[in-house]
Amino acid sequence: MSEVLKTGTTTLGLVCKDVIVLATDKRATAGDMIVQKRAQKLHKLAANIAVTIAGSVSDVQVLIKMIRAELKLKEVRISRRATVKEAANLLSNYVYSNIRSFSVIPGVTHFLLAGFDESGLHMYDIFPDGSVTEIDDYVSSGSGSVFVYGVLESNYKKGMDEKEAIDLATRSVNASLQRDTGSGNGLEIWAVDKNGIRVVTEKLVAEKLV
Repeated sequence: MSEVLKTGTTTLGLVCKDVIVLATDKRATAGDMIVQKRAQKLHKLAANIAVTIAGSVSDVQVLIKMIRAELKLKEVRISRRATVKEAANLLSNYVYSNIRSFSVIPGVTHFLLAGFDESGLHMYDIFPDGSVTEIDDYVSSGSGSVFVYGVLESNYKKGMDEKEAIDLATRSVNASLQRDTGSGNGLEIWAVDKNGIRVVTEKLVAEKLV
């Protein structure tokens, strides 16, 4: 069972001057096996809110469907979009309930949620136990995070612009690709700002042909 539950990934978020930058690798694993080389680890929950994912894929997929539907229903009920904090708290409730529900395979999920609302830019770390922490600088999750933090601790600066943040995110994910066997096969970066969510870059690692 412990082998089945071993997963690997790299995700990170950077809070910058006028934007939040989210980045992930592209590899999905199950134990020691690479099961997907173009995994999508960045997802939109709403026009102004995005998340990175880590953990059990099936549980992550179900929770994303649930939170998307609930945010749409909430918008209809209250005639406005949910704030980023409201979305984070709602998702954390799902995560809390999910991991505490009886299952042969525990539903371990970890999300980094970023968005923009009337109060500005916000990013939250929604930990596998359901706890919520607002992040005002940077955060990383997954097996590659130990390598990412080594780069971020030395190079992150408050008030970075988007270009600087994208460069730092690229170098950080690259560090995990070089050293973490659970991460690999490429890089994807999104930017979240007052204008919405943008795909900044998506690069796949070229594979040699025999």
